[in-house]
Amino acid sequence: MRYKKIEKVQTGKFIHRYDITYETEKKREKVYEMISFSPRIRGLDDIQVREPDSVVLIMQDKSGERLLLNREFRLAAATWVYNFPAGLLERGESAEEGGRRELKEETGLDLVSVEDILPFSYSAVGFSNASNVCLVGTADGTIRESDSDVEEIRAGWYTKSQMRELLRTELFAGRTQAYCYMWSRE
Repeated sequence: MRYKKIEKVQTGKFIHRYDITYETEKKREKVYEMISFSPRIRGLDDIQVREPDSVVLIMQDKSGERLLLNREFRLAAATWVYNFPAGLLERGESAEEGGRRELKEETGLDLVSVEDILPFSYSAVGFSNASNVCLVGTADGTIRESDSDVEEIRAGWYTKSQMRELLRTELFAGRTQAYCYMWSRE
C-alpha cells in the first residue's frame, strides 16, 4: 500500500470524516472512508492514536458472581444493545478517573477496585481510529438511572446463567458479546 493523501470531508461535534487516498500493491487507486475523534488529521502520522479516546468498564460485583452491563438505545442500530459501561475521556483525565466518572454517571455505582488495565485497543478498526482503554475491576452500590439527558441507559447485574440466555436472545456490541460469552462459559 502506498499512501497518497488525506482529505477532511465533514466536521461534526464529536466525529470527523476523512477520505484517505492510497494505491494498492496492484497499482489500483482506492479511497478509504474513515471517522475519527481527531479534528486535525493531515497525514498518516496523525492517524496513529497515541492516547485512548475512551474508557470501557468491565466490572464484576463484590462476590465475583455477576457482571455489569448497560442496555442502551443506540441510534446507529436503531435498537437496544447490551454493552459495557463506557465513555469518552476528558482532556487530562486518567483512565481510572474517567472510568470512575463514567461508571457513576451511567449506573450510579462506585468503582471499588481496578484489578487490571488493558491499555490500548481500537474500538472499530474497520472504519475508525477511535481507541479505548479497558478497566477490569469491581463495582458496588445501588444502580440508579443514568445522569445523561441524551443517552437512554439501563444498567444491570447478570449472573453467568442469565448471561448465557441474553447472548442467545438479545443484541450486543461485538467486544462485549465476545467477552460475555467467554465469562459465562467459565
